[in-house]
Amino acid sequence: MSQVKTKEELKLMKVSGAICAKALKKVLESVRPGVKCIDLDRIADVEIRKNGGESSFKTVDDYKWTICTTINSQVVHGIPTERQLESGDVLGIDIGAIYRGYHSDMAISVPVGNIPKSTMKFLETGKQTLKEAIKAAKVGGTIGDISSTIQNKIEGASYSIVKSLTGHGVGRELHEDPMVPGFGKKGLGPKILESMVLAIEVIYAQGSGDVYLEQDNWTISTKDKSLGGLFEQTVAVTKDGPIVLTPYLK
Repeated sequence: MSQVKTKEELKLMKVSGAICAKALKKVLESVRPGVKCIDLDRIADVEIRKNGGESSFKTVDDYKWTICTTINSQVVHGIPTERQLESGDVLGIDIGAIYRGYHSDMAISVPVGNIPKSTMKFLETGKQTLKEAIKAAKVGGTIGDISSTIQNKIEGASYSIVKSLTGHGVGRELHEDPMVPGFGKKGLGPKILESMVLAIEVIYAQGSGDVYLEQDNWTISTKDKSLGGLFEQTVAVTKDGPIVLTPYLK
């Protein structure tokens, strides 16, 4: 599987990313106290199909849902259930679309109702960290440039990286090489090549960052029950700089 995409592949991935972003926007419009996660999943499925795509996540063995929903101490891969959201929750939404054989992948963590200022600061840190990490995705640089940016911003704010989970390449497969960890050293790791497409992820926690797999064999949560956060976008590396294929739409 080539890590470098052709111009035609990048065009298809741009469409895939736009479908993914539109679906996430539609889901976010319905996030409020009292809403069930499974209903958010249905909204995402309808929106992706309406725009000519299919669910990336349903291509994963034994995963039957369009999105992953994580609440509070859950970090990634949460199954959308009948659980109702409550004011004060932090909801992570991870979503992927596939268009004509090409995947896109993105995630965001958002408040439900009213949350404390400390929680808002936690979320804002993750969002800003992702922006800085994307800027580091430059031709001729290394994956370590991205990884160190994430680690420095998150740990600089006194939060922890979840080191067992990483970003990744994306294309004809949802998860491709290279892996893009949330920790590392500038100048180290695989070279960043022109026309690579990377799913850059900020996966972090208010506490230690140690995680465990819950009994459903999907959901990964913090061991210390501290708040988890997830921000992710699919990014194409070009000679003129990184281009976000899955923009968070206002």
